[in-house]
Amino acid sequence: MTRVLITGFAPFGGERVNPSWQAASLVAAEPPAGLTVTAAELPCVFGEALDALRDAIRAEAPDLVLCLGQAGGRPGVTVERVGINVDDARIPDNAGGQPIDEPVVPDGPAAYFSTLPVKACVAAMREAGVPAAVSNTAGTFVCNHVAYGLGHLIATEFPHLRGGFAHVPWAPEQVPAGTAPALPPATVAHGLRALLAAAARTPAEQDLKVTEGATH
Repeated sequence: MTRVLITGFAPFGGERVNPSWQAASLVAAEPPAGLTVTAAELPCVFGEALDALRDAIRAEAPDLVLCLGQAGGRPGVTVERVGINVDDARIPDNAGGQPIDEPVVPDGPAAYFSTLPVKACVAAMREAGVPAAVSNTAGTFVCNHVAYGLGHLIATEFPHLRGGFAHVPWAPEQVPAGTAPALPPATVAHGLRALLAAAARTPAEQDLKVTEGATH
């Protein structure tokens, strides 16, 4: 049985909830068939988030890791193709840190690509009725910090592991006036179960050859 670690973040930026952790918890409570899923909440703090991720990987010994973050304003779940080696925080993290133009890993490569089949994951979520897309930017806040950091952990410490990052939209309770896109965490979790099932059965090198590119 495939072992999966799924992570979400603690609330940040004055929010009371973080839908990434809400969805991760729901998936762990009701995993897809054939997978065992453990959830871990990461602090929204540069550095500490990667320490917590490393500790969770060591404790759970997963085959797959899916890290989640909140991307308010995006209308669906977005599977990240790449994490880049830069921290450039528009706002402080939950410990007050605000790195500007600093590397995630000094002397690390410029970027790491996801080792999940990102297009197959997106297709599986859409088939499950959940809006999804490939994203080519994970930002430069703690989400990208973890997306890149996970790639570095796989490259340097856990070569057996496959993993990647996905962003989820705001939960409806975060936009009560309905002025921005939102998805219930239960809907997001439904899509993530399809994503994980697709990731478990599809090596990254056998990803779908379909157009998911962007012009901007």
